[in-house]
Order: sequence, then structure tokens, then C-alpha cells
Amino acid sequence: MDMNELLKNKAFQFWSLQLGGWTGWGLSFYVGTMFWGKSEQYQLYLPIVTLIGMLLSLVLRELYKRVWDRPPWQLGLFVLVGAYVVAMLWWLARSVIFYHIISPDRAPELKTFWDIHFYLDGITTAYFVMLCWSGLYFGIKFSQLLQVERERSLKVAAMAHEAQLKMLRYQLNPHFLFNTLNAISTLVLDKDTELANTMVTRLSHFLRYSLDNDPMQKVNLSEEIDALELYLDIEKVRFADRLQLKIDLEGESHRALIPSLLLQPLVENSIKYAIAESIEGGTIRIAARVFAGDLLIELSDDGPGVDFANGNLPRANGVGLANTRERLQELYGSAQSFRLGQADPRGLAVHIRIPFETEGGRS
Repeated sequence: MDMNELLKNKAFQFWSLQLGGWTGWGLSFYVGTMFWGKSEQYQLYLPIVTLIGMLLSLVLRELYKRVWDRPPWQLGLFVLVGAYVVAMLWWLARSVIFYHIISPDRAPELKTFWDIHFYLDGITTAYFVMLCWSGLYFGIKFSQLLQVERERSLKVAAMAHEAQLKMLRYQLNPHFLFNTLNAISTLVLDKDTELANTMVTRLSHFLRYSLDNDPMQKVNLSEEIDALELYLDIEKVRFADRLQLKIDLEGESHRALIPSLLLQPLVENSIKYAIAESIEGGTIRIAARVFAGDLLIELSDDGPGVDFANGNLPRANGVGLANTRERLQELYGSAQSFRLGQADPRGLAVHIRIPFETEGGRS
């Protein structure tokens, strides 16, 4: 067990505080006797009564464990009564040890008011110590419960975050899969078995890549481009020469880590609303560069373009753009930007800015 695990261990925490707290009480009492000039009488007495007090506090601990689930008013009653009974036992033990073993000549006869007051004052002090111990016990116990609840909440939030990211990514494939299967079906009906077999093979490779890469993990931009080209090889069976792709990765951008399959829904969106709508087809261009510690990605097409309202699309063009925006927001928060604009000379351009990271860490 390493140090971090040891510090989180509840048994270790309890016994560390138990031993430390009671040792502190004994030392503070001893310092007080030195001030009174009576420390010699207490050298044997204090270790014994400190040990007895610590053992009796364990009785309180067992009591509190058994009544922990009781209503608050009952729990409070158990604390007041239990601490008083234990304090009485502790004070009786202290009295017997001090007045009958350590200093029998100083045993009070309890004849006068001041003798009784002195005796009762000792009981009150012992009761106060046990109440303080109880308060610390419940305070630490509630603190531990809050910590457990906080960790549980963080775990639930992380699971929800992961589930949302997976949902956002897995929403991207059905439309593409539907079109691909239709294309394969057409090839089979046309008895073009060789091309149909090639398309099935490419589809299986792409789906394997899609399923093997966790959406919570990141891949190199060069790997993402390879997967994207595999995806476009499938789409080219449908569009042939009508679909062109241009890649421009500057400098170290190819080493940058990005969420897996980040670009595929954007390319799919361009194919659906730009390439497929044009008789001549069109070109999709992907450019990336590193600037001021950020990775800048631009994906554009030369389709008919759209009319913008305050930099946003007037209507949702499928789930691809919206899901990508949400996915980046979930992963990077305010450290990212996702912006749409007009391509030059025409078409839609998507601008993405995320922190530049590599496998060796943040660059």
C-alpha cells in the first residue's frame, strides 16, 4: 500500500487522529502541571489515565456506530448520555488512581462545599473532554461521508460525460452506413461483384477503426486523415471523379492529437449538402497548421454555400455540425472554438481551434 492509499484508509485516519489527539491531551495536561510545579506526581499518572480515556472513547465509538442511523434527536441524546456515562467512568478511574495510588494523602473527604465542588468540577472537565471527542468524531465522520458522496458525484458526472461523447460520435455513422449499404446493394444487383467486395472490405476496415477508437481518446491528425481517406474511398464508389479531396498539413500539425473521427461528420456534411447537390461534384479541402500553441483546422468545400445569420447556419444541416460543436465543447470547454464561414470563392468553411497537443504532452 503506497502513501496515498494509506492516507485515504479510514482505519489509518482514525487511529492516527485517536493516538495523536489523546497524546496531545496528555502532553497539554503535563505542561499545565509543570506550570503548577506538580509535574513529578503526574509522570506516571498521566500516561495511565490518557490510555484509559482513549480506551473508553472506543466504547463511545462503538455506541455511535450502532445508533448512527437513528433520528437526529435520538442521536443527540445518545451523545449527551453516552459521553456523560463514559466521563463518569473515566473520572472515577482517575480518582482511584490518583487519590488511592499516586497521592493517597490528598484524597478529599468531601465534607465541605469546596471539596464537593472540586470533585464535581473534575467530572465536568472529563465530560467536556468526551463531548469534544464526540464532536470531532462526528465532524470527521460527516466529512468522510461528504468526500465519498463528492467522489460518487464526480464518478457519475464522468460516466455521463463519457456516455454523452459516445452518443454524439455514434450518432454520426447511421446515415453514412445506410448510404453505403444501398450502394453495395446496387452493385450486387448490377452484378459488379468485384467492386461490391472491395466496398465491403473498405467498409469493414472503416467500421473497425470507428469501433476500436474510444471517443474519449485522441489520435494523431495523420491517423485521422488516414481514416478519413478510407471513408472517402468508400464514398468515391458512389461519386467516382465527382468527389475530390485536398490535404494541406503544415509543419508539426500532423503530430497533433485530436478526438477520433472528429473530421468525418464534417466531411459527410459537405458530401451531403455540397457534392451530392452538384452535377459536377466538388472538392473538399482540409488544411491544418499550428499557431500560438493552438491547432487550427479548416475544412471547406466548393458547394453552393449557405446564407448566414450572425455567423450561424439558419437551419440545422444534419447532426454532424451540431454534434461536433457539442463534442468539442465537452472535451475542451472554453479552450476551443468552432466557427462557420464562407469559403473562397464559394462554399462552406468550418474553422476549428483546439489546444496543440502531441503524444509527449502539451506543446
